Amino acid sequence: MKSKSRKVAIVGSGNVGSSCAYSMVNQAICDEIMMVDRTYDRAMAQALDLSHCVDFMGTRTKVYAGTASDCAGMDIVILTAGANPKPGQTRLDVLDDAATITRSIVTPIVESGFDGIFVIAANPVDIVTYLVWQISGFPRHRVIGTGTSIDSARLKTLLSEVFSIDPRSVNGYALGEHGESQFVAWSHVTIGGKPILHILEQHRERFKHLDLSDIARKTKDAGWEIFTRKGSTHFGIGSALAYIARSILNDEHKIIAVSAILDGEYGQNGTCTGVPAIIAGDGIQELLELNLNEEESAKFTNSCDIIRRGIESVSLN
Repeated sequence: MKSKSRKVAIVGSGNVGSSCAYSMVNQAICDEIMMVDRTYDRAMAQALDLSHCVDFMGTRTKVYAGTASDCAGMDIVILTAGANPKPGQTRLDVLDDAATITRSIVTPIVESGFDGIFVIAANPVDIVTYLVWQISGFPRHRVIGTGTSIDSARLKTLLSEVFSIDPRSVNGYALGEHGESQFVAWSHVTIGGKPILHILEQHRERFKHLDLSDIARKTKDAGWEIFTRKGSTHFGIGSALAYIARSILNDEHKIIAVSAILDGEYGQNGTCTGVPAIIAGDGIQELLELNLNEEESAKFTNSCDIIRRGIESVSLN
């Protein structure tokens, strides 16, 4: 007997949504992808373009256009539709517009009968993820933001260039806000299983040029560097979305730094921020509480406070 089809709706057919869909089609992550956009013709055009890739793939993914009211049978709804910051703005500067868009999208999706997992990439992603959780009424483990998954990938890429290794041999996380207050938890970064702080201590002369604060800054600013040069970032975050969706649909139990609603973890409540989590078939199976040092704990608290103030500034009425 044929198993149940794995279905994903991508709401927002712009650069991020289409890049996510393309990554999912290439990797045969699901059986069906429904493209949704406020302009139906755009969703239809993206679906047609993506469907023309199938002949060149090893497996077939059905891609088609739909609306928010068609989301009832989806396993995952990926939200990429949001407000883009203008030059000189931060992600938090578009919060009011993002909140308005989020309300207009989430309500009809829930009213359609959707009962799966929300995965959110719209910025400011930590606050939008919290709003999706509030508006939807879903349990927190079924509302997941991309958070610092992309920042952690950028960190690994930067370190791979310094140490001349594959970025997948680096393990570590950027934590906190996907934004200006994020930080790198250096006490938990390892290269081939060996703590980076130990490596630098043992090889002071060899790596004397390495400035960890500069690496952290480049990690935080990587998205802006791309944005100012070409107007958007989409391949990286599209791949991050596909990676999270794959771990859900395949019940892979991958540990990914995502935006998660905190309920006592790290001593925090009423906020949503980037932390490592086990992502499985039901969404977030468990949040991992890293043993942060005193400096890192202070940075984490500061980042959570910034996000919490952003959440409190948005009225749900």
